[in-house]
Amino acid sequence: MSNRVQIFDTTLRDGEQVPGSQLTTEEKIVVATQLEKLGVDIIEAGFPVSSPGDFRSVVEISKAVREPIICALSRAVQGDIDAAADALQYAKRARIHTGIGSSDIHIQHKFNTTREKIIERAIAATKYAKTKVEDVEFYCEDAGRADLVFLSQLVEAVIGAGATVVNIPDTTGYCLPDEYGNKIKYIFEHVSNIHKATISIHCHNDLGLATANSIAGINQGARQVEVTINGIGERAGNTSLEEVVMALKVHQELGLETGINTQHIYPTSQLVSKMMRMPVQANKAIVGRNAFAHSSGIHQDGFLKNNLNYEIMNPQDVGVDKSDIVLTARSGRHALKHRLELLGFSFEKAALDELYTRFLEVADIKKEVNDGDLVELVRTAEAV
Repeated sequence: MSNRVQIFDTTLRDGEQVPGSQLTTEEKIVVATQLEKLGVDIIEAGFPVSSPGDFRSVVEISKAVREPIICALSRAVQGDIDAAADALQYAKRARIHTGIGSSDIHIQHKFNTTREKIIERAIAATKYAKTKVEDVEFYCEDAGRADLVFLSQLVEAVIGAGATVVNIPDTTGYCLPDEYGNKIKYIFEHVSNIHKATISIHCHNDLGLATANSIAGINQGARQVEVTINGIGERAGNTSLEEVVMALKVHQELGLETGINTQHIYPTSQLVSKMMRMPVQANKAIVGRNAFAHSSGIHQDGFLKNNLNYEIMNPQDVGVDKSDIVLTARSGRHALKHRLELLGFSFEKAALDELYTRFLEVADIKKEVNDGDLVELVRTAEAV
């Protein structure tokens, strides 16, 4: 089995479903160009049948981006597939992503049909999409809650119909990591033609487990992971690209790699946040403002002695200039001494102790002490 995990970015499709974060075609091209620079393997550019704007976006992204595969979403409906194929006509490498519900909840309450009819529709849609493009991905919607035996039958059927990739989405973010990992394992063990397709994973974050579930799926053999920048997406969001990529990079013992240029992660995060008007929470893993910031005195002391004490990644690896020592009332003498030395000041222990007492008084009032405050402290101390 390959050790390369394909990165399928759906920021411009699933991610853009966030209320108030829609992009114009021109804005989507800017983001798609940055995703290409980042090194994603596949860009899901939109859902062409949904609106003229989405159709045009897929067309224009196909023209603007040359390296990644350009993917268009469709339901298991001929009209959807026709629209996807038409929108992809300029793509250097095109993929149609079609599919249908696989859980009994969806089969009974969304489609009002039977398992047997679902398989028939899935086979027909896959075969029809295959007449339009060579690369067809099939999604088994709500696979997280699907019966394993039926899900395996569905996967085997669409691979037999020509699907090159089969997506096993936890559409509602329902699964626990062990449960989802075992689902992927079961599929590998019970689908006879599994070697003819790539298994993809697409996890939502309703329980905050999207990244954990994705890693569990990868560990069981999935070799495509569907993600968004900053983890944006429907409801609580999707699996975060930056979290999966850096988890695989940090855990070298897994023996897995991606084609992502990680130094472009932070700039891409900032671009998407700005253009989609979605601030990144301060404590967001990898790209949050505080991801490489230290304010606890104990942590600051350990970090200044050796950054490995409290950091498992170099900030430069993800495009962040440097780690940050934030001075607050929780900071210790070591952090204060370090920041003063950066400003060109040096003090003996007794003087530093006295200055530290004054520093804590200021910190209790201001909450965070900046360089200007420190300079003023030093001036006041020297004047006494």
